[in-house]
Amino acid sequence: MTITQLEYIIALDTYRNFVNAAESCNVTQPTLSMQIQKLEDELGVKVFDRSKQPVIPTSIGEVIITQARNVLKEHSKIVELIQDEKGIIRGFLRLGIIPTIAPYLIPRFLIKFLTKYPDVNLIINELTTEQIIYQLKNDLIDCGIMASPIKDKNLTEETMYFEEFVTYVSPSNKLAKKTTVKPEDLDIADIWILNEGHCMRNQVINICGERKKDSFKARFNYQTGSVETLKRIVDQDDGITILPELAILEFGPEQIDNVRYFKSPEPVREISMFTHRNFVKKKLVKTLMDEVIANVPNKMRKKDKRDVVKIH
Repeated sequence: MTITQLEYIIALDTYRNFVNAAESCNVTQPTLSMQIQKLEDELGVKVFDRSKQPVIPTSIGEVIITQARNVLKEHSKIVELIQDEKGIIRGFLRLGIIPTIAPYLIPRFLIKFLTKYPDVNLIINELTTEQIIYQLKNDLIDCGIMASPIKDKNLTEETMYFEEFVTYVSPSNKLAKKTTVKPEDLDIADIWILNEGHCMRNQVINICGERKKDSFKARFNYQTGSVETLKRIVDQDDGITILPELAILEFGPEQIDNVRYFKSPEPVREISMFTHRNFVKKKLVKTLMDEVIANVPNKMRKKDKRDVVKIH
């Protein structure tokens, strides 16, 4: 058996489709099929049940694939150890990042990171929290930036910074008269929030308090995952939304006039870097983390006396 054959069975397990698996490995479908068949002949067992659509592993195949993933991770550690010894920062790094962080954080570090480390090929995908967790566990991405904590024994998380939530208020809204707001000032029915599947939606509801969750009925069902869209709606409507603080750092004077901070203790979200517990590119991820932390405002690097809002 070869490392390449193990890569092929992992790819087929991930995509459950010969064409997609072959594309991910940059080979033709016949080549991938032939190599998997050779491996099965050598082992004397069927790794996949080809009678099913999509293709699924057999019971013994699941055990073999799990071991194959472990073998490849250990194999990758050899390359990482050599690069660490030589102080080399190089290679592919696949990053997942949630949409409520991406547009505000990525521009702060991306160009600086790529300039400092020209031998790193950084691949970034905007994904929901659920998608990042799935892709980390299936080796489709190497690391993920999302709100924490997330209780999952298969994932490792390292806190990078704490970001305040602020209210963004239409000038015609009653809260515009206040200089600061408290959670009890908020009416969830008056707040434009993200659609299901975004952890920030749950955080906004949690900020408004347990007593208002059950009575929440949206006056208009608009499914969006864009914080920018919510902000623009408030600009045109008698309503409010809640924004992460990085989203307001480029605001002009007119938009800043619509921002209201929370009274202490301010609600914050904890932003962390996630990897799978068996992940091997630790030095590369640490380098990326350091660049991210260096490019957020100093006050975000400490929790201080602020409340981390629950994700669920």
